[in-house]
Amino acid sequence: MLAKLIVQYLGPHRKLVVGVVVFQLVQSIASLYLPSLNADIIDNGIATGDTGYILMIGSVMLGITLLQVATAIVAVYFGAKAAMGFGRDLREAIFVHVGEFSEREVARIGAPSLITRTTNDVQQVQILVLTTCTLLVSAPILAVGGVIMALQQDVELSWLMAVAIPVLLVSIGLIIVRMVPLFSQLQVRIDTVNRVVREQLTGIRVVRAFVREDLETARFERANADVTRTALGAGRLFALVFPVVMLIMNVASVAVLWFGSFRVDNGDMQIGALTAFLSYLIQILMAVMMATFMAVMIPRAAVSAVRISEVLDTPTSVVLPERPVTELHGTGLVELRDVEFSYPGAEQPVLHNLSFRARPGETTAIIGSTGAGKTTLVNLLPRLFDATGGAVLIDGVDVRELDRDLLWGRIGLVPQRAYLFSGTVASNLRYGNPAATNEELWNALETAQAADFVREMPEGLGAPISQGGTNVSGGQRQRLAIARALVKKSEIYVFDDSFSALDTATDSRLRQALARSERSATKIIVAQRVSTIVDADQILVIDDGEIVGRGTHEELLETSETYREIVDSQLRAEEAA
Repeated sequence: MLAKLIVQYLGPHRKLVVGVVVFQLVQSIASLYLPSLNADIIDNGIATGDTGYILMIGSVMLGITLLQVATAIVAVYFGAKAAMGFGRDLREAIFVHVGEFSEREVARIGAPSLITRTTNDVQQVQILVLTTCTLLVSAPILAVGGVIMALQQDVELSWLMAVAIPVLLVSIGLIIVRMVPLFSQLQVRIDTVNRVVREQLTGIRVVRAFVREDLETARFERANADVTRTALGAGRLFALVFPVVMLIMNVASVAVLWFGSFRVDNGDMQIGALTAFLSYLIQILMAVMMATFMAVMIPRAAVSAVRISEVLDTPTSVVLPERPVTELHGTGLVELRDVEFSYPGAEQPVLHNLSFRARPGETTAIIGSTGAGKTTLVNLLPRLFDATGGAVLIDGVDVRELDRDLLWGRIGLVPQRAYLFSGTVASNLRYGNPAATNEELWNALETAQAADFVREMPEGLGAPISQGGTNVSGGQRQRLAIARALVKKSEIYVFDDSFSALDTATDSRLRQALARSERSATKIIVAQRVSTIVDADQILVIDDGEIVGRGTHEELLETSETYREIVDSQLRAEEAA
């Protein structure tokens, strides 16, 4: 999974990777050549007192060193550029793919986990790519080349390499095996911390309203402690790597000097050759250490790669049509034919046997008890979900066959929870229509009954809006969301309980203004209050996922017991108030 991910998203940067390989190759060859020159100076220069020879070979060594430095700098630059490009492309791929998810996939994986996978998990794989480009290319060259060059210096001491290298590999391998499960746990626990923080920030008002700060603090501390404990466990094991490597390297160096001194004393080996052999052994062990260092990083990156691939390999339940319809001939007729919808694993469908028409120029209202399926119903229109049975049609065409941009361009949706983006009032209103003029913005604000409070803001349309619209009230946020939908100038408007935070008078004025300004549009209003829908051309009463009544307000009072119960309960509530 990890290799597949790296090959796929590092492919566009293959020229940089080739450059890294070439410069790392030159750097490694230079590193392998220097100890031989050093041995030559000791055995043929210093031993004979030939200063000219020493200066000549020394100059060559200096030139090779400068070449080594230059190639190392270029290799690191190319490697870093390739790794950063890889991370950018992978993050973009995840973001684009998640943008195609329906709410079903987002809910299954979880928003906090998606954030972690797009940031922390990508970073883990990106670090591995960077380290691979800067270390792993040279490691096998130094290891294999070092063995060959060391054998050229002296074959009798080669048994030391045959002992030191396996000991180093086994020691590091034992540490890595214990680190793998800890890295897997760490990513899951980072998910948990993100989820807890997101819940607390999103629900801060609820936390304070119920005086649960101590409980939420304790919950965060537990999640944070789990991350810390797991990270410390992995960190302790990782901390063993370098002491183990240094111990084996130092013991091997002492062994080379100890056994090599006897060979020098017997005249079987020269001092320069012994020095070169020691340098090559250190290079070999360093190459092995770099490879094991990579091996330490691979498990965590592999865990992250699996999590990333899980997102990228998750198909959206809202499948784009192979040959989408790119043109509609109509003015916004909405029709549902025997629609059914079931959540995965649910025993019973949420919606069943739903059939109705919402005509252009008319207002179709949907009312029902909490949990009746009203929001699920309207989410089927813009394909936030797909119906599991029946068909949803716009101007006679199934929404599953429509081009996505055409579909979304026809619908102006105001969701149940109005959400504003960080920016200004104007930037939020232009979200669906960037070319809208200030006059069009003010017209939409007038219709949405939001013009007065926007004018009272010192900056007017340029007034800042914080993320989520938390610096304006719930009613103001709803009205701005309605104005944003109106600026889009759609043929179909869907208001999912979008008037709930408005007082009765504002609600009435807004509906009257909406009827005047959007006479030809199809308007679908989901509401809890009867007063919001009393003037609708058609009212649908939803109960337990099916339509149990339809007609005007007066007709339903006579024919629908469920509707009468809703009206009576609200009248009693008003009288009690």
